[in-house]
Amino acid sequence: MIILGVETSCDDTGIALIEKNSKGFRILSNVISSQIKIHAPYGGVVPNLAAREHLKNIEPCLKQALKQAKHPKIDLIAVTIGPGLIPSLLVGVNFAKALAYNWQKPIIGINHIEGHIYANWLSAAMTNKFPILCLVVSGGHTQLVLMKSHGKYQLLGQTRDDAAGEAFDKVAKLLNLGYPGGPIISQKAKQGNPKAFDLPRPMINSNNFDFSFSGLKTAVLHSLRSDLFDTPFCKRVYQKGLTSNMAASFQQAAIDVLIKKTIKAAKEYKVKNVMLSGGVAANQELRKQMAQSVKKELPNSNFYIPDYILCTDNAAMIATVAFHKKKPVPKQSWLQVEANANLKLIA
Repeated sequence: MIILGVETSCDDTGIALIEKNSKGFRILSNVISSQIKIHAPYGGVVPNLAAREHLKNIEPCLKQALKQAKHPKIDLIAVTIGPGLIPSLLVGVNFAKALAYNWQKPIIGINHIEGHIYANWLSAAMTNKFPILCLVVSGGHTQLVLMKSHGKYQLLGQTRDDAAGEAFDKVAKLLNLGYPGGPIISQKAKQGNPKAFDLPRPMINSNNFDFSFSGLKTAVLHSLRSDLFDTPFCKRVYQKGLTSNMAASFQQAAIDVLIKKTIKAAKEYKVKNVMLSGGVAANQELRKQMAQSVKKELPNSNFYIPDYILCTDNAAMIATVAFHKKKPVPKQSWLQVEANANLKLIA
């Protein structure tokens, strides 16, 4: 079975072709067109600008993906319908529906969060041992999801304000490091001392599995202003060599909270597998420290994480979800697929 995946939930245009056989999944092509350079001057994604770029890039991405996969016979089309930016989602959804109508192929709408979770099935020898706990961390989402079986989810906790990736972007802006903040903070932190600044770990000891990163971001701001007094603090950060120390201190504070909550939930629900996914899952320190913590605290559980390229938004993960959808896709299914910017992960 071969599925065409379409992903345009934010600022990455993704088209992929995935094959499922007796040996598992095989990526035939996974084309991603990034818009980072376009949005960088604004310090974040501009929705209507992103949609315009999706319109420009989506057909060339399709042609490239089909060429790389050697134009196989497609059995099903899977497209991200939400959550995400509605202008971006509409481009991908309407493009996929047009393909389904023109090619007379069935189409199915996929939840973007579910896609991040299933990225783990593409790059690891996943054992289908449930329950599975997945920490989804990205620029728009920070959620702890209990996966009881394929397609059966329970949301244990989520951020009450900023997502983890959003906090990385905002702290990078405070340090005048540019956009996107995640990769830059990660690189700067390698040369820094994670104990240089005494930053808070918001909600780390709360009796729930929710997160909060807004206060941590504010603490970074106050620390910079306090240390650098009334001078233009970003400029002075460079002069005093504090950028790496602040990056390392902030990164470690965020990682501590993410790991503590994940391990606590894993123990309470007696999970057999722990998974990490989403754009922030590409952070090297988070990957390393989470693996170490699972090994130490959960010796009977396995830890899985996608390849770096599959952590950020891509269409391969969207196509993979479709393989696990057991409900039949009706005829003229393109009539029933609609974008929903606030789509929830339903059990």
